[in-house]
Amino acid sequence: MIEKASICPKAIESDRMKINSLTPDTIILEELGTRLAKHRKQRGFSQDDLAREAGLGVATLRRIEAGEGSQMESWLKLLKALKMLSGVEQLLPESIESPLAQVRAQSKTTKRTTSSGKRWGDETE
Repeated sequence: MIEKASICPKAIESDRMKINSLTPDTIILEELGTRLAKHRKQRGFSQDDLAREAGLGVATLRRIEAGEGSQMESWLKLLKALKMLSGVEQLLPESIESPLAQVRAQSKTTKRTTSSGKRWGDETE
């Protein structure tokens, strides 16, 4: 097995994980924990600082970053502290409109006209 330290930096960059419906829950939690740690470090927070800012214990943050189970409330506190809460809106949008409903709504607002400026169905013989 090749260790990541021996892989060139470009290989590490392309080693990003895509989460999909086939990814096991334990792997998803590990990946999310890794991503959280990365964002924490990029924003200059130590684990102690972020835990304090979020109102959580350092042990809780360490467990989350390690990919262990956690409560949604803890994640929300961390995302707020990192100013990343807007991503939750994309996770579960308020309403979902079906593609068919979108097409119907669009067809109601679209008026088809001929080159003479008359609407379809207005032609006289």
